[in-house]
Amino acid sequence: MSDRTVAAVDIGTNSTRLLVQRAGRDLERRTVITRLGQGVDRTGRFDPEAVARTVEVLRTYREVMDGHGVQAVRVVSTSAARDVQDRDAFLDSVADVLGAAPEILPGDEEGRLAFAGATAGLDTRDGPYLVVDIGGGSTEFVVGAGGEATGVLSVDMGSVRLTEQHLHGDPPAPEELSNALAVVESHMEDVLRELPAVRDARRVIGVAGTITTVAAVEIGLLTYDRDRIHHFSLTREAAEDVFRTLATERLADRIHNPGLERARADVIVGGCCVLVGILRHLDLPGLLVSETDLLDGLAASLQAP
Repeated sequence: MSDRTVAAVDIGTNSTRLLVQRAGRDLERRTVITRLGQGVDRTGRFDPEAVARTVEVLRTYREVMDGHGVQAVRVVSTSAARDVQDRDAFLDSVADVLGAAPEILPGDEEGRLAFAGATAGLDTRDGPYLVVDIGGGSTEFVVGAGGEATGVLSVDMGSVRLTEQHLHGDPPAPEELSNALAVVESHMEDVLRELPAVRDARRVIGVAGTITTVAAVEIGLLTYDRDRIHHFSLTREAAEDVFRTLATERLADRIHNPGLERARADVIVGGCCVLVGILRHLDLPGLLVSETDLLDGLAASLQAP
């Protein structure tokens, strides 16, 4: 591994994230919920306000990268940018701000990078692994062993997508929750048909904001503590309890749950539908929560010889 300073930027459907590393050591991690995918399902286009929010955060990230003397950067955009008609203007704006051309990351590549990040430092003998990456617009399922992903499937279900399509009440009506869970159930049937190796995993790892948030709420973190979240064992029973609590509260009450970021409170129930739907369909007792994910995989790709 080289000792140069590198940065990874992930412009997702729900959040925009930055990781700066030197020789594999974190210098900076930042996450801001910018909701770039707002309304994309309905219009097929980016919302101008969402673009403005995201670009403003990227300006801040550019200042952070310049402050650390970043020598190489990899910028990716995932589900939201894959789904829109007017992405070129947005991508040009990103390149102007960051000085690097963003990649539209295909779902399979997104999954492989998330797998690399999530399994880094784990004993390969504990595999095969299944990594589940729940995003705002899509969820990636990645199986592999020996540190290498051998199968990837990306499906169009995520916290923002399910919320905008199905969860309109405050709190969501029981039939809305049932409809959202039915969508997850349908996607899971596709997952088992197209990627049957998910059944063979000896260990399941969950990454990204929905899963880390459910873990934080279960622990009751008044202040987010990455070290307490990383490799926390989230049981299915605990995930179901958090889901029941958050899904039956009005937004004004939900935001007061310790561990739940205010900006994520309006889509966390949709994310919970994805999480518990997966756990139910695969009959999993729980999963291992990882704070290392796609960003870490991106950064590692820049340090590779």
